[in-house]
Amino acid sequence: MQSVPTAADTLRPLGRQASGLHLIGDLYGCLCDSQLMRDAQHLEQFCKERVAAAGLTAVGALFHSFGEGGGVTGVVVLAESHLSIHTWPEAGYVTLDVYVCNYSANNRPKAQQLFDDIQAAFNPADPHLHRVERA
Repeated sequence: MQSVPTAADTLRPLGRQASGLHLIGDLYGCLCDSQLMRDAQHLEQFCKERVAAAGLTAVGALFHSFGEGGGVTGVVVLAESHLSIHTWPEAGYVTLDVYVCNYSANNRPKAQQLFDDIQAAFNPADPHLHRVERA
């Protein structure tokens, strides 16, 4: 009699095959176009353009402005994973995350280009950057 395969038998571990890169930035002292810090629609368009320029694939986005003088929070969902950004114009502070999976291709150079392009636009005086290899 043949046994019936279980989920544990049929699922293969992704391990390094689904490795990824997570780039994280705490950007202090940003001296940039105030629209990037305060205008959700402008920041969303900018991020989508940078995603396309890096060769990544946007599949959705949501950006929210916190009103007159407030910052913006936003995310671009990528086929490869995501970009998230949060601004505090009153403090000249931005948090930036770019995470990509490498399931079917090495997306590390694209992630780095996207991260570098966005970071440059915010022109931080004191960037605190982290690079995390995932899986």
